Amino acid sequence: MTSLATHHSPLATPRTVTVAALQTSYASEDIQANIDKTVALIREAAAKGAQVILPSELFQGPYFCVSQEEKWFGTAYAWREHPAVVQLQPLARELGVVIPVSIFEREGPHYFNSLVMIDADGTLMGVYRKSHIPDGPGYQEKYYFRPGDTGFKVWDTRFGRIGVGICWDQWYPETAR
Repeated sequence: MTSLATHHSPLATPRTVTVAALQTSYASEDIQANIDKTVALIREAAAKGAQVILPSELFQGPYFCVSQEEKWFGTAYAWREHPAVVQLQPLARELGVVIPVSIFEREGPHYFNSLVMIDADGTLMGVYRKSHIPDGPGYQEKYYFRPGDTGFKVWDTRFGRIGVGICWDQWYPETAR
């Protein structure tokens, strides 16, 4: 007979966590206008009781990966300096919510589709870089992004343990392992 050991941690206690996923269009190329729109939606979700609020992937602009245009490289920033991170970090602290923030990241000469985890006290917990990059009609992501070099990430946030994958990552079993 085989027995399985159960791992007990402070996060293993059953509880209810309210999660909001923000779905909206971002047709504007105005990064600040799109961040402002997202801030308003985060405030609305928090007012309705959401504790973890997930904005859309690359919400700072339209989904630009449908074609190959060099101009979009100018919208990438180092993750700690990205305008979305800089503005959502104090908002997470103010509202007491966890915000996983999707960004176009520049690290030296390399570019990534990344997620920065911001805890409910405003702590920048770290960055995850998308591992699996699609390429095909309508998905020219390999033109813009390198495969991530962070490995899959799991963070213990105020409201629970959160593991992340970005879009195409979901099709690969190692993401959930």
